[in-house]
Amino acid sequence: MSRPPRRAPGDLLVHLRRARDHMDRHYTEPLELTAVAAVAGISKYHFHRLFTVTYGCSPAAYLSQRRIERAQDLLRATNLTVTEVCYAVGFASLGSFSSRFRELVGEPPSEFQRRWASSGAPRIPGCFVFMVGFAERRGDAAS
Repeated sequence: MSRPPRRAPGDLLVHLRRARDHMDRHYTEPLELTAVAAVAGISKYHFHRLFTVTYGCSPAAYLSQRRIERAQDLLRATNLTVTEVCYAVGFASLGSFSSRFRELVGEPPSEFQRRWASSGAPRIPGCFVFMVGFAERRGDAAS
């Protein structure tokens, strides 16, 4: 019986990196496995298997981690509510966001935000965050 590979063959790594970069750029959008696998140019089953072996987590777990990392940045630096941050980073449900945040960070998002707010660091108004986000999207559409 043959062993499963420890990572993707060298000729497929560039395709996996392209798909991972796509997930990093489009983390706020609802991404389906089929669409991300299409970016890599391989079937969704083969993509899932190779991605998991190569990066040590499934594509869904990777995307979730990226979203939580971005949520941490927003909770630290802005005056957005937890609900606004949840939807801004691409989660569709506040409950799933909160439970995944607690699982990865070790505390609920509200406690994380409260802890960072007590440091007295200046906050970026949420309206600026959304204006910049929308301006970037308009710029991407024009190019």
